Amino acid sequence: MNPAHDFALAFTRRQLFGRAAGGIGTLALSSLLNAHGGLTHFAPRAKRIIYLFMQGGPSQLDLFDPKPGLAKRHGEELPESIRKGQRLTTMTSKQTSLPVAPSPFQFAQHGKSGAWMSELLPHTAKIADELCIIRSMHSEAINHDPAITFLQTGHQQPGRPSFGSWLSYGLGTENSDLPAFVVLISRGSAVSPADPLYARLWGSGFLPSNHQGVSFRSSGDPVLYLSNPQGVRASDRRRMLDTLGQLNAMQHEQSLDPEVQTRIAQYEMAFRMQSSVPELTDLRGEPESTFVSYGEDARRPGTFAANCLLARRLAERGCRFIQLYHRGWDQHYNLPTNVALQCKDVDQAGAALVADLKQRGLLDDTLVVWGGEFGRTTYSQGRLTSTNFGRDHHGRCFTMWLAGGGVKPGLTHGETDDYCYSITRDPVHVHDLNATLLHLFGLDHTRLTYRFQGRDYRLTDIHGEVVKGILA
Repeated sequence: MNPAHDFALAFTRRQLFGRAAGGIGTLALSSLLNAHGGLTHFAPRAKRIIYLFMQGGPSQLDLFDPKPGLAKRHGEELPESIRKGQRLTTMTSKQTSLPVAPSPFQFAQHGKSGAWMSELLPHTAKIADELCIIRSMHSEAINHDPAITFLQTGHQQPGRPSFGSWLSYGLGTENSDLPAFVVLISRGSAVSPADPLYARLWGSGFLPSNHQGVSFRSSGDPVLYLSNPQGVRASDRRRMLDTLGQLNAMQHEQSLDPEVQTRIAQYEMAFRMQSSVPELTDLRGEPESTFVSYGEDARRPGTFAANCLLARRLAERGCRFIQLYHRGWDQHYNLPTNVALQCKDVDQAGAALVADLKQRGLLDDTLVVWGGEFGRTTYSQGRLTSTNFGRDHHGRCFTMWLAGGGVKPGLTHGETDDYCYSITRDPVHVHDLNATLLHLFGLDHTRLTYRFQGRDYRLTDIHGEVVKGILA
């Protein structure tokens, strides 16, 4: 191993500024450049993103992709000509029967666009003309961990940087008093103890660690150790950090390790967050109309509604990537009951968020994304009755929606077959979606790279095409 060669491989444009100017002053320069929008490849349409991730895989068949013809096929065997030998998860691969399970929910068209939506989403239906609904998403992954890791990092194996980290690396932040990448987690009404979330999903991988997501908590300090210990004044903390910064700068001069500068920057960010985060999370200034719009749950920290409201406040303050996770969408059984509970959790607040952003003039440059890691099967997992059933994982087709940030509103993109099993028109792969989202931020996904262990890596690996049909 050659240490000088390894250091050269780790030399990024931000570290170049650091080595040229040296010490803490460089971080100020880098921060200043990042605050002015980073380095885009062409004119961006979006400045920030709010990613509403429904962990577990929402059923497209019961929410956005109606198949009324299946009603007369209730309980029939899924034809082999439709399945075409597709591999199944171990949860249904040993079933002797794969009976068709039509959706029990009613669908209707909404808005001037005529978008089809389930009766479970009455509030989302009211913003139908703001949405770009993609019915033709697909993924190779058929189990939760690889599927969610794939969608959020571009690779099924852990270790790669998350989307939010890539965006922070590429564009920096608009607000030096808040992290560029914030994570908010809510627990769904139908959540199971077996629905884990791993911190690596918002990790920075091999990117500098200052690009990792900062997870806010729903009780106590929003961020661990945000408050000073009893008896420690802000002025004491400032003097301590100044001294610590000098020691770290000396260490950097000796080691040339870019992570030392990252450490300095993170300490400074933590100090600024001691004033910016309490102001952010204090909802006392919100009018009563806000809680009428988002729902009463918005008053309860940690709920999806409260996190949507925080997401709007973060967007107003220039946070670059705001990731909301809502757990509980893994309906292997009791789907009719559980999917209704989940929709009740998210429908009103998600729609209110989009409407609120539009009313405040933020939707044009704020991209909102809603979806999960895959969809659900047309056939029932386990026993099918007239009132109850479950659905297994299904990566061959699923639905996501986008709003704002330069996407075409009032559009339904892509089609699936009569069984909602395979895509028949305009497929959108996970890599295509990620390439398109980066494009909306003015970033060419083939050029946003980071050299690690002798190879240039990117979010989309060696794949991905921008889906031009959904761009406004």
